[in-house]
Amino acid sequence: MIPYYNCMRKFFASNIDRKGRIFRLILGLALIVASLFVFNTTWLGGAGLVGAGVFGLYEAARGWCLMRACGVRTKL
Repeated sequence: MIPYYNCMRKFFASNIDRKGRIFRLILGLALIVASLFVFNTTWLGGAGLVGAGVFGLYEAARGWCLMRACGVRTKL
């Protein structure tokens, strides 16, 4: 049980700097604002944008990027 805990702890470790956090914050807010316009057309698309925006805000608050945690190298 302990090796699994250490593996997940490493996966969720902070892996972005201040610049990346600011970018994810702006992106998350932009997606939430865009969802307000998309909700007029389709509720499913709006809900998807809200979900992506909230996830972006979570990444910014946590200082963690899912893509980087999976091994993808990002510029920010």
